[in-house]
Amino acid sequence: MTVGNEGGEQAVGPPMSESQEFHKTQAKVVIPDGQPMVSLLGSRDELLRVIEKAFRADIHVRGNEITVTGSPEESGVVVRLFEELVELVTSGAVLTTDSVERSIAMLRMTTDRPAEVLSLDILSSRGRTIRPKTVNQKRYVDAIDKHTVVFGIGPAGTGKTYLAMAKAVKALQNKHVNRIILTRPAVEAGERLGFLPGTLYEKIDPYLRPLYDALHDMLDPDSIPRLMAAGTIEVAPLAYMRGRTLNDAFIILDEAQNTSPEQMKMFLTRLGFNSKIVVTGDVTQIDLPGGQESGLKVVQSILEGIEDIHFSRLTSADVVRHRLVSDIVDAYGRYDAAIASEPREIAKRSRGRR
Repeated sequence: MTVGNEGGEQAVGPPMSESQEFHKTQAKVVIPDGQPMVSLLGSRDELLRVIEKAFRADIHVRGNEITVTGSPEESGVVVRLFEELVELVTSGAVLTTDSVERSIAMLRMTTDRPAEVLSLDILSSRGRTIRPKTVNQKRYVDAIDKHTVVFGIGPAGTGKTYLAMAKAVKALQNKHVNRIILTRPAVEAGERLGFLPGTLYEKIDPYLRPLYDALHDMLDPDSIPRLMAAGTIEVAPLAYMRGRTLNDAFIILDEAQNTSPEQMKMFLTRLGFNSKIVVTGDVTQIDLPGGQESGLKVVQSILEGIEDIHFSRLTSADVVRHRLVSDIVDAYGRYDAAIASEPREIAKRSRGRR
């Protein structure tokens, strides 16, 4: 790809400040021959419109040449964006509105390269490829590769458990481990197993169902019963971990915010030789009864800084579900912060009246 710069040409585009008007530059990006422009700009220029909306710059496409006119800063980011998108497409990625928007956000807010983040394949299965979609997700995946114990903490929809399970399946396929163990505490939404009708299996199955669903995305569904019957994959409540030492295993504890400190200690001390543990949870969604302390909250102050233990923290910016989910997470965060500050405000007003 060829990039060039020219100065001074006026362009029609979103309004700019006076300082920007006096410092507009023009840059050209030449897309390599053989690279279909539709793969870069989208059907009916859908992706081009996403880019135009995001930048205060004028973008013209003629043949395989893209001309960008705007402030040096904006033009520079747009040029870098097209360079990254070309590299992504060349590596086999299919660009979407979501991947373009995330690429723009990365270039504006981080020093990470979208082509490196969005082209990291974790697992290819059943015609689809699982890969990180944000910088924090890539750092989380990299941490799983580098450390024995990793905590993935963040709101719903950030891919904490899904990415960990993809890494577990990949480790099993590569024979780095002999089995996968997936576990959850069986306390959610205030329900106690002892008060639910049905057999033990019928009671615990709804709590473990999300883990089964993820497995079906990553493995041939016909192979899952066979692997579970052989003990190669085990999906069980956290209580079943007590008294065991888990060697040669990739172990994932999901919904860890619903563990007590004692349960968290019990689980972590199951770690055996040649094993890896990933703990995932959301400390804003604790379902423990009676204000009981969460083991996931406590463990951060106890284990932070210990070698070979890593804490990855994800935010609403890493939510990869419907775009409204990120807005919902932020709105609830603001609401919780306001509620938490109310007692302090009342106390201040009370002291002021004395």
